[in-house]
Amino acid sequence: MAPETRAGERATVWATFREAPLAVKTVLAGVLVNRLSGFLNIFLVLFLTAKGYSDGHTVIALGVYGAGAVVGSLIGGTLADRMGVRNATVVSMGSTSVLTAALLYLPDFTALLVAIALVSLGAQLFRPASATLLAELTSEHRQVMIFAMYRFGLNVGATAAPLVGYGLYNAGGHEYDLLFWGEAAIALLYAAFAWATLPARAPRAPVPSAAGPKGGYLAVLRDRRYLLYLVAAFCHSAVYMQYLSTLPLYMKDAGLALFWYTFAVSLNGFIVIAFELLITKLSQEWPLKLTVGLGFALVGAGVAFYGLPIGPAAVVVGTLIWSLGEIIGGPAVFAYPAKAGPERLRSRYIGSFQFMFGLGTAVGPMLGSWLFLQLGGLVWPAVAVGSLLATVFGLIAVRRQPAAEAAAAAEAPEAAPVTTDPVKVDSPV
Repeated sequence: MAPETRAGERATVWATFREAPLAVKTVLAGVLVNRLSGFLNIFLVLFLTAKGYSDGHTVIALGVYGAGAVVGSLIGGTLADRMGVRNATVVSMGSTSVLTAALLYLPDFTALLVAIALVSLGAQLFRPASATLLAELTSEHRQVMIFAMYRFGLNVGATAAPLVGYGLYNAGGHEYDLLFWGEAAIALLYAAFAWATLPARAPRAPVPSAAGPKGGYLAVLRDRRYLLYLVAAFCHSAVYMQYLSTLPLYMKDAGLALFWYTFAVSLNGFIVIAFELLITKLSQEWPLKLTVGLGFALVGAGVAFYGLPIGPAAVVVGTLIWSLGEIIGGPAVFAYPAKAGPERLRSRYIGSFQFMFGLGTAVGPMLGSWLFLQLGGLVWPAVAVGSLLATVFGLIAVRRQPAAEAAAAAEAPEAAPVTTDPVKVDSPV
């Protein structure tokens, strides 16, 4: 493709959205709805304590909720592959709707735990399916931008969810019936909309029979370079989550006012929502290896900055640094799994990435809090080592796509991909 033509097709936000198929727009809307209706985890503790359960019970319930979310990402990759994106989305949203409403009427704690695990798992089934469809229906040179829009929906939904939930809680007279039924209704409406608009399977050319059987997660595990990427994703998400767990503990111990913590968290949310799409217009033109590595490194640098003895300035500047890393690297980090392996294993690559990323978000807060109790202020350089590992592993893992192959993919996205990397992941399982 000529340079001037390539520049003319540069993926701007509006051009990407305008030219996207209806199914892609549905998925992007669904990501927002999925997060916007995801206020169950925010009000879960209050709901359980209102029903008379102890603090110990709520801790167990939160752990079960987190475990369900992590496992759901892995199962979601399999469902997207076997059932198709539309069916996997409907199962995800439909089960979330029914189980959320059921929480109001379950008679004992054991039944509640089972339902909490299933509703958390069901809500996450949607993620690999949606990411798979975005990758399959978006041309190569627009994928980083489309995943930036995907993340934009996640972040806006996560920011607005507490407000929506609180509004329903107040409207329901400080009872939980309207809150849970409202979340159930939103999920059910999206399930119906997804059934009406999403294709059963993306319109891709069939894989030749000579390529062998599809395989599964064992085939992903044979890709050693991609395993390094999964380890990098785990380390990165574990470090990223420290602002929600270790940072408030550290600031309280240092005698810093609560204002500075809330300001830092709000600052990160503002930067991501306001600037990620704009920055992606530039970063999508950079080599993917550079973008991923820079994003990982800046997150580590920002977290390490927290350890400087300069009071609130360390919190504010450190948050600015790692927020910059998030908006630079986030879209590329999420987009890469869709192109890391053979097309027929795409949903498994995406599912394994989301599993490891989710595992890092679950383990990271516990590990960081433990390190803080052992090391005090030295926790920040210790945690930043995780980002150093993520950066090194990410730079090794991300494959360079030849320019000729990228041009061919942009001009003929329906064509079968050309395998140029020596790493083989398509052996039969």
